[in-house]
Amino acid sequence: MGDSQICSQEEVVIPCASDNDSGSVDLQLSNLENIKKDPSSLELTDSDISDIAGLSRESLAESFRHLTQKGPLSEAVAERLIQSIQEVFDGGLQSELEKLTFLRSLSSLSRTLPYDETTESFIHSHIADIVRILNMLVEEEPVHSLFSSMHQEVFVTITDLSYQDVHLLFGSEDRADLFSLITKSIITLPSVTALIQLQEIMPSGSYNTECLYRQTFQAFSEMLQSFVVKDPHLENLDTIFKQMDPWLQSTKDHERARATASMAQVLKCLSRHLSLKLPLRFQKLGHLVALMALLCGDPVKEVAEEAAEGTHYLLHMTLRLKCISYDKKNHPSLRRAMKKCRELLERYSIKQFCSCPFKIAQVFEVFLNSNELCQFVMTTLDSLENLKHPCSQQSAGELLVTMVKNAESRFEKVPEIMGVICARLSIISQPRVRQQIINTVSLFISRPKYTDIVISHLLCHPVPYDRHLAELWRTLEVELSSTTWILWRLLRKLQKCHNAPTQEKMAYVAVAATDALYEVFVGNRLQAATFRLFPQLLMTLLIQIHHSIGLTMSDVAIPSGLYAEQEMSSEVTPLCFAIQATKTLLLRTLCWQEFNIMEKNKGWTLLERKECHLQGVSLLANALLERNHLLAHKVMYLLVPLLNRGNDKHQLTSAGFFVELLQSPVARRLPSIYSLVRLKNWLHHGNSVFKFLALRGLRYLIKHQEMREGIKSLLPCIVDLLRETDEKIVLLAIQILLQLVETMDFNTLTAMMKTLFSLFGDVRPDVHRFSMTLFGASVKSVKYTDFKGVENQVLDSLVPLLLYSQDENDAVAEESRQVLTICAQFLKWKLPQEVYCKDPWYISPSEAGAVCTFFGKKCQGKVNLLAQTLTFSKNAKLPIRRAAVLFVGLLLKHMDHNELKMKGTDWIENDLRDLLGDPEPSLRIIASRALFRVHKIGAEPDPRQSGLSNLMGYLPT
Repeated sequence: MGDSQICSQEEVVIPCASDNDSGSVDLQLSNLENIKKDPSSLELTDSDISDIAGLSRESLAESFRHLTQKGPLSEAVAERLIQSIQEVFDGGLQSELEKLTFLRSLSSLSRTLPYDETTESFIHSHIADIVRILNMLVEEEPVHSLFSSMHQEVFVTITDLSYQDVHLLFGSEDRADLFSLITKSIITLPSVTALIQLQEIMPSGSYNTECLYRQTFQAFSEMLQSFVVKDPHLENLDTIFKQMDPWLQSTKDHERARATASMAQVLKCLSRHLSLKLPLRFQKLGHLVALMALLCGDPVKEVAEEAAEGTHYLLHMTLRLKCISYDKKNHPSLRRAMKKCRELLERYSIKQFCSCPFKIAQVFEVFLNSNELCQFVMTTLDSLENLKHPCSQQSAGELLVTMVKNAESRFEKVPEIMGVICARLSIISQPRVRQQIINTVSLFISRPKYTDIVISHLLCHPVPYDRHLAELWRTLEVELSSTTWILWRLLRKLQKCHNAPTQEKMAYVAVAATDALYEVFVGNRLQAATFRLFPQLLMTLLIQIHHSIGLTMSDVAIPSGLYAEQEMSSEVTPLCFAIQATKTLLLRTLCWQEFNIMEKNKGWTLLERKECHLQGVSLLANALLERNHLLAHKVMYLLVPLLNRGNDKHQLTSAGFFVELLQSPVARRLPSIYSLVRLKNWLHHGNSVFKFLALRGLRYLIKHQEMREGIKSLLPCIVDLLRETDEKIVLLAIQILLQLVETMDFNTLTAMMKTLFSLFGDVRPDVHRFSMTLFGASVKSVKYTDFKGVENQVLDSLVPLLLYSQDENDAVAEESRQVLTICAQFLKWKLPQEVYCKDPWYISPSEAGAVCTFFGKKCQGKVNLLAQTLTFSKNAKLPIRRAAVLFVGLLLKHMDHNELKMKGTDWIENDLRDLLGDPEPSLRIIASRALFRVHKIGAEPDPRQSGLSNLMGYLPT
């Protein structure tokens, strides 16, 4: 058979050169002109498609003629052929001649299949043997040379049997393996140039290597075409494409060229002989379209031209495929797609269309369904790894962006697409192509339908993000109208973690979203949205800081397998992500002054520490209020509905920021339900921090005169807080009461004074000091009519105030003297100057004596000075104990000894005797002197009868 066998099929071979498509595409779809009038009344027929110039459909009778139209073989000849073939099955093949004879015998025998049942039975029962022999023949051929027509004969034989519906390459695993083997054997041959050079080195007899190669490749192409001449369900096309797919993406130019030419011939043949029936088995249309479009932009001219021709016929096939697969109810959408296709093709010629990948994407996008669109995008992305030429990569990038942009919201497998994009970013080095890939992500993320899907996928990567993913977040290119939506959805991912019930571990999404926000701020592409959402961003990040304090990455619920064997640095913590995001937010929103205040006052360190976090929050709030009151007011209005949401950390951070903003005059505009009522509720909160914040807020609101009346109703509650163990709460309560003391009613005032008296001598110096200050202010505010009601309280305070004027804390001592002066003025007394002496009494006995004499006279019959003073002899502070004992001794010196002796002195002796064991020598000396006076009183009466005898009335009865 040899060359004659090939030549007999020349009319079936589709020429390698493309048709003359230089003219413009004339889409005279006359029956589509009435779409707008009544699209439902039109039927879509083949004529609709044939009206597209260059896509006309040829009939099988016109374009195809059977291989060998010779007369039928005689029965005897058929039997001899069967016998010779059987001998091969039983014994094998040795020589080249035997191999060729076997193949030609098999090919000749195939002509009898339509009418000879014996031949049909023999062939069908020995398909496995035929496949085995063909497999052996191909394997025995050298892989790097072409010195015989063996490959060609194998292809022809398979073709002959295929036209008789005997498919040797479909239906089982061994047949599929044979298909793969013969495809590889022809595609991977060295280039024609290399083959010619090889022939010059190793002459191969009568064969012309170039001619032999072209005949062999032609036979291979014809074999592929024979599979699709009768392929109504496109099953064979699916198998062919599966075999050709890897070669269409080969990095070797000559392999890619052969695969492209072969596929182009298959598509041309299929488009001319297309007779489709449902169901269609070809499910890779999007994949095929993407590959052909990419090949149209191939830097190798031969590849691009073959791909352009194939794409031409692929469009025709797609139109017909969609016509039969569309539901009747979807006819209007198909009509619209056809019309759009026509409008697009009218702009340029077929050659222009087929040579421009992004124009191909524009046209095919009209017809591809969601699954096929995803195939297209995934294939384009996958190809980036194989496309080594910069122009090819750029072409692929443009193709990708065009398809995603035009397809709008018809994608379904967006997470898978994102996965491929993230994987491919690391292998793309061209800046322009990288930006095109990122633009693809930008297109997806800017569509509301996909925003959450894309964000969720991007957040499922290890943090800190590698440089590729960081670049993606930083260089998102979205329209201004979409920036706020995207940033808001990213922010919501973090906010939802804060609103969820407290978990044992922090959600990984919270850490990933925080890092993503940081990268977005660094890139600054969403600047307008960042300014617009500043209040929400700032508060959410501050709350995230609070949640992150003290945590490591082991305290985060990291998805299984996310980090694989990668070790996490101990320096990477949820807190570091939150702090860096907050810092960057301030810088990107031009809050430089606020940033500087935080740095100067160690605000960032305060935020990071559990016990100081609210101080850091307050510092930032005050900085914002001072430097950017407009932003501060926006934050305040945002916080109004947020204060009761989330867990304690969420509420505390929000409340801490909110109360600082109450300093602003704008706070007066807030309805009381959002200010006073909320603060009142916090005063009764079980968490003392909320009580502190409530008092802090009230302190600010008092400055607004119109708010005072409402705060007055909270006075009883504030007075109760004086008994709190938290020093900050007590001090804040005192500060507020100092401003309201003049407006208090008598009952509230006396109750408060009683509580304040109990705080005299408190171990907390500031509480001690300011409780006396408030007591003094209370005394000042007493009305004349209420004098008698508080006189006893004032008198009872004299001894404590007098003794605390000797306190080691100068501020406490000074405040004691000041309040003592106020009390004296209230009682209309004039204190001796010795009261204001700052020297301790034990080194200034004369001053102490003068003070003792004054108070002894003034308190006659009103206060039991001796008993009250003795209680302070047990005070924890040495100066107070010493002053008390010294004062007792002075009182004893001036008292009526006979009266004192009658009352008994045991109770005095017992207290003083206990002090003789005190470790402080000065106190022991003073106590022994006082005790000596007591003993002396008991031993002999005092002969002097001074005017102080009436002091006996101060002793207990």
